Amino acid sequence: MEKKRILITGSNGLLGQKLVALLAGNNAIETIATAKGANRLDVSEGYRYLEMDVTDASDVDNVLSLVKPHVIIHTAAMTNVDQCEVEKDACWKLNVTSVEILIEACRKHNIFLEHVSTDFVFDGKSGPYSEEDAPNPISFYGWSKYAAEKALLNSDIDWAIARTVLVYGIAHDMSRSNIILWVKKSLEEGKAIKVVTDQFRTPTLAEDLAMGCFLIADQRAKGIFHISGKDFLTPYEMAIMAADYFSLDKSLISPTDASSFTQPARRPPRTGFDLKKSRNVLGYEPHTFREGIALVAKQIGF
Repeated sequence: MEKKRILITGSNGLLGQKLVALLAGNNAIETIATAKGANRLDVSEGYRYLEMDVTDASDVDNVLSLVKPHVIIHTAAMTNVDQCEVEKDACWKLNVTSVEILIEACRKHNIFLEHVSTDFVFDGKSGPYSEEDAPNPISFYGWSKYAAEKALLNSDIDWAIARTVLVYGIAHDMSRSNIILWVKKSLEEGKAIKVVTDQFRTPTLAEDLAMGCFLIADQRAKGIFHISGKDFLTPYEMAIMAADYFSLDKSLISPTDASSFTQPARRPPRTGFDLKKSRNVLGYEPHTFREGIALVAKQIGF
């Protein structure tokens, strides 16, 4: 039986790393990891690595002609919300142009395209959201991700969109912080921190997002899917739970609201996802936030 060939874009990123780690051990799958520049993965076998710039149409066509994947999981993106607000051209190129290029290439080579999107396509007035709710972005990042979704919706290829929320996890090179690590480090150093109580999310463990993306790819499940954690929490509640887990001084954490921070991009106040469709169609079942903290703790050797 022919192996399923799954190509991952952005394989050096947090989600890309988790996907390669998940798929490389699967004998029924041929995994092709791609990113711009050198391979920074710590997975040593079970996949091929190829350099590919998703914003370069000829580069994309060359790689797809060579490996002929059945499915692409497109994780490469500019995800720093404030950077997107300031560097709009760079944001558009990576978040929208790349998807238009991939759509054309997938049409030519008959490939299923799975695109990773975000809760920031919503305005945050009435979360948690289901897949049927109407997007209304309030930041340039949100607009760029919504424009990419619309490009897929208007295309004639086979596609899926995996939207997610506030991803946290450990990159093998520790290149990214996350709320758990930030709280742990700050409190261990005796630093007082302010954390917002007026934003609501369903924080997503990177391993859960990788599994959700794999379930979509494996089943070639078409349409939009919400893939996130199941706990509806404020960042303040997440910080308290992290402090509790690591037995750190919670009195250093003080509640505040978003108005006390000046950031270039607006944040939707209340997002989070309804996971009914992903549970019923894909069999997706995420960890609790506490289980996620425990996994992160184990990965950093705590």
